[in-house]
Amino acid sequence: MKILATLGLVIAMATPAFSGDNGIIRKEAAAGVTETMDQLVGALEGAGLKVFARVDHGAGAQSIGADIGASQLLIFGNPKVGTPAIQDDPVSGLFLPLKVLVYEDSTGKTMIAYEEPAKMLGRLGGVSEDAAYIQTMTGALGKFTDGIAK
Repeated sequence: MKILATLGLVIAMATPAFSGDNGIIRKEAAAGVTETMDQLVGALEGAGLKVFARVDHGAGAQSIGADIGASQLLIFGNPKVGTPAIQDDPVSGLFLPLKVLVYEDSTGKTMIAYEEPAKMLGRLGGVSEDAAYIQTMTGALGKFTDGIAK
């Protein structure tokens, strides 16, 4: 009985570590943050996607005297893909356009992170996890981030 209770406690304690990243994909990049982000922007624009913004979190932190390391967020998309999601559930607009974060982790590695579209939009009532646009978003995020990952 004590073994079962201990096992239950260990599983309960371990669960947040796995579910805490619920739907976040992380990949190691081969280059530094700026170079990786430049490569991503080039690939996306080359494929006809619209880059809406590039947010430099690291520079923002430095502007207040803090250091979080290099960290940049890219906001991009394609209205042909995102609009159907917003038509299915207007709250999808909170999650779209898509975002990819490129940052330096605590060990100095450049990491690429993004949220899985099915997890991100699937929690909304009007969006089906098997919608064609979910598959398109998932494929695009995978393709473009794989192209700059190690």
